[in-house]
Amino acid sequence: MSFQDQQNINCPVCANNTLNEVLNCTDYSLTQELFDIIECPVCSLRVTFPIPPADKIAPYYNFTDYISHTDINEGWMNKLYHKVRKKTLTQKTNWIQSLFTGFKGNLLEIGAGTGAFANAMKMKGWNVTALEPDEITRTRAKDNYNLELLPIEALYNLPEKSFDVITLWHVLEHVHDLNGYFNAFYKLLKPNGRLIIAVPNYTSFDAQYYKSFWAAYDVPRHLYHFSPKSFGFLSNKYRFKIVEAKPMWFDSFYVSLLSEKYRKSGYIGILRAFMIGAISNLLAIRNNNKSSSVVYEIKHK
Repeated sequence: MSFQDQQNINCPVCANNTLNEVLNCTDYSLTQELFDIIECPVCSLRVTFPIPPADKIAPYYNFTDYISHTDINEGWMNKLYHKVRKKTLTQKTNWIQSLFTGFKGNLLEIGAGTGAFANAMKMKGWNVTALEPDEITRTRAKDNYNLELLPIEALYNLPEKSFDVITLWHVLEHVHDLNGYFNAFYKLLKPNGRLIIAVPNYTSFDAQYYKSFWAAYDVPRHLYHFSPKSFGFLSNKYRFKIVEAKPMWFDSFYVSLLSEKYRKSGYIGILRAFMIGAISNLLAIRNNNKSSSVVYEIKHK
């Protein structure tokens, strides 16, 4: 069924019922299926259409190159990913520490993957609770770091006002129940706690350049596609305020490399990917909301 044939689609952020088709994107990673990208003209959230139901989306994650689940380290791009992840782990943990100088509190990570960040924070002395929806990936976290990750359903059963920090590193775009999650965030976070959410930004230069080939659309695994405007709408809806927006500098290069791979550009595409990534970052120096991925630091109003 095409988007034109579907009626009564409401924006999950602002409830507007008039969404417009803006792009057609292919699942380049696995099925080669075509999906629509539709946009809310009020809050600017973009939505993958059709969204696979929660009980049917698992097969779309079932491929070897889905690195956050498999930790594969073969091929130069995957090796590059691991080197960059090691550096960004240091940046992430230092940032969390800087928010609570000298304090070791309770941290909840949602979408922990194979456990790298959860383990890094545990090594820093934090009390870490980590959730991961995929059972096989939870097993890898146990094998890698001896971490006992909880299934994602545990989110709704955790004690209220029990966490100093809640993190979602490139997870929110995968979540079916945006409103349910934000309700849970508000209840679980301590009054002076911080919610840290990283999401791709479709208003970035690299997204505008690659259009339907932009790898961070990653349909249908990415259900929602955020702009700074739509993320602001969502935060405000649940009585959060954005304290700071920070760029994720490496993402523009990695996403551009994947986008060139989808375009089958060959070696010239590798050079062009670094150029596009660099331009995207240069623009983000002047305006953090222009970066390929944005990390939002959020707190209760």
